[in-house]
Amino acid sequence: MSNTQRLHHSRRLSALAWLVAALCILPMAAVAIAALGGGGETLRALAGSVLPRYAGTTAFLVLVVAIGTGVIGTATAWLVTATRFPGRRILEIALALPLTYPAYVLAYAYTDLLDHPGLVQSTLRDLTGWGPRDYWFPEIRSLGGAAAMLIFVLYPYVYLLARAAFLRQSATAYIAARTLGLGPWGAFFRVSVPVARPAIAGGVLLAMMETLADYGTVAYFGVQTFATGIYVSWFGLFDRAAAAQLALCLLVVALALATLERRQRQNQRHHDAGRRFERMEPVTLRGRAAAGAIIACSLPVFFGFLLPSGILIALASDTSQILFSPRYLGFLQHSLTLASIAALLTVGAAIAMGFNARIFPSRAAKTGLRIAGIGYAVPGGVIAVGLLFPFAAFDNALDRVMEAQFGIDTGLLITGTIWLMIAAYMVRFMAVALNTYESGLATVNPNMDAVARTLGYGPTPMLRRIHVPILQPAILTALLIVFVDVMKELPATLILRPFNYDTLAVQAHRLASDERLAEAAVPSLVIGAVGLLPVALLCWSIGRETRRRS
Repeated sequence: MSNTQRLHHSRRLSALAWLVAALCILPMAAVAIAALGGGGETLRALAGSVLPRYAGTTAFLVLVVAIGTGVIGTATAWLVTATRFPGRRILEIALALPLTYPAYVLAYAYTDLLDHPGLVQSTLRDLTGWGPRDYWFPEIRSLGGAAAMLIFVLYPYVYLLARAAFLRQSATAYIAARTLGLGPWGAFFRVSVPVARPAIAGGVLLAMMETLADYGTVAYFGVQTFATGIYVSWFGLFDRAAAAQLALCLLVVALALATLERRQRQNQRHHDAGRRFERMEPVTLRGRAAAGAIIACSLPVFFGFLLPSGILIALASDTSQILFSPRYLGFLQHSLTLASIAALLTVGAAIAMGFNARIFPSRAAKTGLRIAGIGYAVPGGVIAVGLLFPFAAFDNALDRVMEAQFGIDTGLLITGTIWLMIAAYMVRFMAVALNTYESGLATVNPNMDAVARTLGYGPTPMLRRIHVPILQPAILTALLIVFVDVMKELPATLILRPFNYDTLAVQAHRLASDERLAEAAVPSLVIGAVGLLPVALLCWSIGRETRRRS
């Protein structure tokens, strides 16, 4: 390939990469401009009314979720890697299953079970003869209930990262600590946990960012956070300035957490231990210790997957809602269409950006990757508001020009279609696709690129004939993860969907908001069933790694 052709390919890839980076930074810039242009009166009014309440509940929710996910994820990861007990191999895989459901689906299931008319309280009243005011029962529709739902769903982030960190640790330091007189728990807290701290902190920060982005759970439980405030301000009060300024507040917090997560990830270092590496042999537990380990690892799976699945199946069996009715097939078609297009475009853009940074490394290419990876830290509601401002202005300006010049009413060419939703999904989940693709790309030996250049391959043939065949598992994983994340995404879909273009997530949220939980169980189960695809792939990889280790 000539230098001219190589330069042409370089410019084309770089232009595509920067186009994607510009799309990812656009909603954040638009939110900042709209918020700063809204004037100080709105901000002062918010500060004197709802802002302290939003800040307090959001901070409390994030803190509780961080503690809960950190404790559960770290403890279960240590038990399945450092000990041996009956059922360990099954539980090692099953602990990832709560990722199947979004938190708002668990909220619907547990509300039916634990609310005042639910099975638990009804049975309690029947057995004791108590009246409605004769006893106290924890309120599921509360800040604590929302935190519990999020903990059950998000602890696998910490579990998976902590488990990987524990598996990479050499046994030498742990054995030395035991030799110096520390007990098993002392060695765990003073050696194993500090070494795995960056991975644990990274998982906790991911859970915190997901908590900030959650809308379905807190809205259903009536918890007032920044996420609910944005939606209420935009659609309930029609106060665009307030929505933008609340979105800016949430954006600042999310970006701060993203910066912390990136620094923690940069602090993770794994050096080849060479001859000094010793695989830690799991300690066999017996009696009460084994029973305790089984209970500790089984409870998160039970409360995060098995029990809500059973509740939803029972609810769905008692409803007249038919999944294969024309109405539900329409919801399913909308969800699959959005998820498929968004997954293909997002992964395609991630491949282009990652490959460009690999073949033509530069500071600009690395900067573009960092910009594109910011979106995952930004809640869907913030992205939706940020995209509506510039594209609505563009649609209105174009309509005025076309009406004045040609007498043509163009309408809402972008904001009235699904393409703005797909753009929001791309911004939101670009980081997921990039991280998955780059983890696979790291396994491709750079010598293969050099050999391909020697044989006359340009960038496009090299990508098509060498990288894509080798990276098929990573690309497939990225497609599945983005697909399922789009299926579960609620706030961006609620704000940006065109009129009467409802998805399974929107339908489940609408039915649950009307207290039609039995009917909401049908779309919720479908969302969970689709979520089993990437989780099953993840569980298969965990099982394969476990078998190799054993």
